[in-house]
Amino acid sequence: MTQEPIFEESSGNVFADLGFQDADELFMRGKIGIQVIRILKQRNLKQREVSQLLGIAQLEVSHLMNGEFQQFSEDKLLIFLNRLDPEIT
Repeated sequence: MTQEPIFEESSGNVFADLGFQDADELFMRGKIGIQVIRILKQRNLKQREVSQLLGIAQLEVSHLMNGEFQQFSEDKLLIFLNRLDPEIT
């Protein structure tokens, strides 16, 4: 007897789908953080250079590059994004 898999359509915010109370904030941090990582990877910078550019410790750079955005507030991530690309508003 084969059972049909059950699927549920996503809301577009995985954190909301999982029932997190601060889902919108987590989702926004993820979106901003991913943009920061993309720019940094395009520039092919070493951690020391990223540390100086963003004004954070190398350990924090490691957290950022590993997608551990919970280490940073939304405002801090926006500051990083602005330092990397001042034309982004």
